[in-house]
Amino acid sequence: MNRQAQAAVLFLTGAALLHAGFTNLYLRYVKAGLQPLLLASGAVLIAAALATVWYEWRGSKGKQSDGHGDGHDQDDGHAHDHGDGHVHREPRVSWLLVLPLLALILVAPPALGSYSAMRTGTALQQPYGYNKLPATGPLDLNVVDYATRAVYDHGRHIEGRQIKITGFVALDRTGSPYLVRMALNCCAADAQPVKIALTGTIPPVLQPDKWLEVTGTYTAKQTKDPVNNGPIPYLRVMAATPVPTPKDPYDESWNN
Repeated sequence: MNRQAQAAVLFLTGAALLHAGFTNLYLRYVKAGLQPLLLASGAVLIAAALATVWYEWRGSKGKQSDGHGDGHDQDDGHAHDHGDGHVHREPRVSWLLVLPLLALILVAPPALGSYSAMRTGTALQQPYGYNKLPATGPLDLNVVDYATRAVYDHGRHIEGRQIKITGFVALDRTGSPYLVRMALNCCAADAQPVKIALTGTIPPVLQPDKWLEVTGTYTAKQTKDPVNNGPIPYLRVMAATPVPTPKDPYDESWNN
């Protein structure tokens, strides 16, 4: 891989990072808070590519002006004489670096869903504290907030309140339904599920990975996750409405 090819790969990688950072595509890979770092990385790669091209052009102009342009110094992308009498060939394996770039450009991985959720134990953790809730009216909670309040706060501040929660559907081997959200620490590679078991007025037909806005109430009933024996609270369902997949399918609130 010669200098021109290296610059091209750097430029395309930087451009792909900027494209992902300025669109919702980056949310398939990392949490929203890392967007500035992703954009900065893309800008640095593009700057490095442009600097490589400029230095290469300046070096070639200098060789032409001083009359030194023999075959040993030409950058043909295959072999170079570094002054020790031996011709050094650049390893072709370096072209494998193009594969991650092609994957980033051509393949947008789907967000992790029910298949991963039901094969991974719940990541529910006891929080350091809870956000203050409005005194009256329905509560709009995320999966992590409801689950932690139901398990570790024993529903003290949500009992008797109408609750709305959005998540995707997952079914276990027996067909029992769960409302799930994948929680992130940093990126999709470390995503783990937080699950809520559903009881009450459950829709007769549920499809895995379909997103629902569920309206219900707290119940003290709990079960254990068969994967890691972690606690899974129940929600008593009053109504369930299909909703589109959210812009950010991951939940980042569990470690905030």
